[in-house]
Amino acid sequence: MPDHIHTTDKIFFDKTGLDPAGVARIVDDSLTGADDGELYLQYVQSEFFSWDDGRLKNSSYDTDTGFGLRSVAGETFGFAHSSEMTDAALKRAGETVRATQKGYAGKMDLNPQKTNSQLYIDENPLPALAFEKKIKLLQDIDAYARAKDPRVKQVSISLSASWNAVQILRAGDHKAADIRPLVRLNVTVYVDDGNGRMEEGYTGLGGRYAYDRLFDEKTWKATVDEAYRQAVVNLSSVAAPAGEMVVVLGAGWPGILLHEAIGHGLEGDFNRKGTSAFSGLIGKQVAAKGVTVVDDGTLPDRRGSITIDDEGTPSQRNVLIEDGILVGYLQDRMNARLMGGKSTGNGRRESYADNPMPRMTNTMMLGGDHAPDEIIASVKKGLYAVNFGGGQVDITSGKFVFSATEAYMIEDGKIGAPVKGATLIGNGPDVLTKVKMVGNDMKLDEGVGTCGKDGQSVPVGVGQPTLRVDGLTVGGTQT
Repeated sequence: MPDHIHTTDKIFFDKTGLDPAGVARIVDDSLTGADDGELYLQYVQSEFFSWDDGRLKNSSYDTDTGFGLRSVAGETFGFAHSSEMTDAALKRAGETVRATQKGYAGKMDLNPQKTNSQLYIDENPLPALAFEKKIKLLQDIDAYARAKDPRVKQVSISLSASWNAVQILRAGDHKAADIRPLVRLNVTVYVDDGNGRMEEGYTGLGGRYAYDRLFDEKTWKATVDEAYRQAVVNLSSVAAPAGEMVVVLGAGWPGILLHEAIGHGLEGDFNRKGTSAFSGLIGKQVAAKGVTVVDDGTLPDRRGSITIDDEGTPSQRNVLIEDGILVGYLQDRMNARLMGGKSTGNGRRESYADNPMPRMTNTMMLGGDHAPDEIIASVKKGLYAVNFGGGQVDITSGKFVFSATEAYMIEDGKIGAPVKGATLIGNGPDVLTKVKMVGNDMKLDEGVGTCGKDGQSVPVGVGQPTLRVDGLTVGGTQT
C-alpha cells in the first residue's frame, strides 16, 4: 500500500515549512476539552476543458491549498479555515475553535482505526498526458460524432481531472491521509430532423483512475455512440401520458432516484434531528421484501469511493435496508456519537473550507431474481424509464419529482414508442413499498454522479437493477 502519510507530509510540511511537531501541539491544544475535532489539510490540482461549436471554448487549470480546523463540543462546533498555510494562521484558527469549549468538559472520541485498504491509484492524471493530446481527443470526438449522421448539428464535450491530497490530524498525533485522483468525460450530441425539431442525447463516464481509460478509442467511441443513440430516440418521441401507472425503472443510472428520494433520508443528521421520513424506523419494514439498499465506499476505482472519509475513518460497505427492513443510517463521527453509535465512514466535505457531514458514497439497490425481459413482459400498460435528468426532493416528507430524459411506453408486455416530457412524482418511502419485481441485472452508473447538500458538492455513484414499481404517478404533456 502506498505511504500516503509520507507523500502528504512532503506537500503539507516540507514545501510549506510548517513544523510537524508544532502543528501537532496546536491540534492538541485546540481540541483539549472537546468531544471531537480534527485538522484537515488539503492540496488539490484540477483542470477542465470544454468543446463547443467545433472548437475549444474553455480551458482552465487551478491549484488550491488550505486547512480547516474543527472542534466539536456536544452538538456545537467551532470551525476555522484558511488558504494561508502558516503557524500564525493555525494558531489564530486554534484560538477561534477553542471558544466553542468554554464551560464544556467533554470526553474525546477515540480516533478511528487504520483498517482501510487502497482502492485506487495515487498517480496524478493531470501531467500524465500533454495538453495537445487532450485537445486532440476533443477534436476526434467532435469529428467522429459529426461523421455519424448529417442530422448531427452540434456536439458539446467536456473533459476534467483532479488530484486531491488530504491529511487529517487528530489529538495525540494521530494521522490519516489519502490521495484521490478523479477523471471525467461528458458528451452531448444534438440532432435535427430537418423540420425544425432538435433533440439531444447525453452520456459520460469517469472514476478514480488515470486518463488512459478515457483516451481508449473503443471507450470514447462507445460514449459518443450512446449519446447519439439517445438523441435519435428522442427525435422520434411522442408526448408522454399522465396519470398513475406501472413504471419500470431501468438498471444503472436510474439509481439516482434511489439516491435522492431515499438515500438522503437515511443520512444520520436528518434522522438525529427527526426531520427525515425514516426517523425512528430502525427495525421497521420500510420497503417491499426483496429490497436491499447498501452504500459502499470500498468499490475499487469508482467515482464515489473513498479510502478514508474526510474525518479519517476508513470507508465501509453499509447495509441500510435489508430485505425491506431499515437496519442503519449513514453516519459521520458527530452524529454517530450523539445517536449512540459509530461512524460508518461517511463523514465527507467538499473542501478544507467546509465542515464534514453524513454523505453517501456509492449507493445502490442489490439485484433480485427476475430477468429484465420478464419484468417488461409482466406489464400490460406502463412506462419504461431508462435515463433521468434533474429532480427535486423534500427530505422531510420524502416527496420527489424527477424528469425522465429517455422513456418508452410499455404496451402488452412489449417496449413501445419513446416518449418525451415524462416526470415521476411520488414519495420515497412510499415508492419502496410499491416495488413488485427486482431484476437480476444490478448495474452501476458510468461514473458521472455529483451530490449536492447544504451547498457542498461531492462525487458519488449510484446503481440498481431493473425494477417494477406499481402505482407511481407520471406527469406528462399528452393532452
